[in-house]
Amino acid sequence: RQPVVLKGMELGTCTTKWTAEYLSQAEGSKEVKIHVSAVPQMDFLSKNFVYRTLPFDEFVQRAAEVKHKEYFLSEDEKYYLRSVGEDARKDVADMRKQFPILAQDVQIPEYFEKEQFFSSVFRISSAGLQLWTHYDVMDNFLIQVTGKKRVVLYSPRDAPYLYLSGSKSKVLDVDNPDLEKYPLFVKAKRYQCFLEAGDVLFIPALWFHNVISEEFGVALNVFWKHLPAESYDKSDTYGNKDPTAASRAIQILDRALKTLEELPEEYRDFYARRMVLRIQEKAYRNDDG
Repeated sequence: RQPVVLKGMELGTCTTKWTAEYLSQAEGSKEVKIHVSAVPQMDFLSKNFVYRTLPFDEFVQRAAEVKHKEYFLSEDEKYYLRSVGEDARKDVADMRKQFPILAQDVQIPEYFEKEQFFSSVFRISSAGLQLWTHYDVMDNFLIQVTGKKRVVLYSPRDAPYLYLSGSKSKVLDVDNPDLEKYPLFVKAKRYQCFLEAGDVLFIPALWFHNVISEEFGVALNVFWKHLPAESYDKSDTYGNKDPTAASRAIQILDRALKTLEELPEEYRDFYARRMVLRIQEKAYRNDDG
């Protein structure tokens, strides 16, 4: 259950073929929905970006540029494609369906059974683009096909220090955090790796990750279900909804906390502390893993 960078894996011809020119020609002018940001650090909580639609070949050319003659927000805006299913509310991303020509160039490492496969997410990023810190509920490979990325990771056990809102951290700048606003962030142990073209990063479920594209690059995320299939929310098309048992437990906890509000503050504080101790005794792991 530890992240690891795998090098020298056989990934197919994508690592040599996928130039901006080849990508543009291979999939042509099919329209894609993209994120456009006027700043390098994208924030999913404040939504400091807009969604736009472009022909795929034009999007690739813009993402590969530093300055743009044509733009939506500014001449140095950043672009990001995260592929989705045909109907994002019902279908998962599967590169074989959304980008069938390019999919022929990829050989996905077979580290899981075929029936465990969940999604293959095609990603293209402008140089300098940084994605917010978040966790996913499934194991996944981040396959860096072209370009370079820096990935900063945090253990699931450091969740108390990451100021979460759902699956995302409110700490946007992990290199220069606002410690007046987020003082506990210094307790989170930072792990970091740099991915070159052809590298594969294994990100275990629940590990937080923050990704910056140091160059224009193309990547592929492959997610798979390492828990029994019935553990996952059937309506989840992105692979980031908490397992159904976890969602139920959180709902029960919310109701318990609401019930505690019926007590005076002194009693509420006492019984809340007892509840925390009970959770630690019953649910925390005893090892240091």
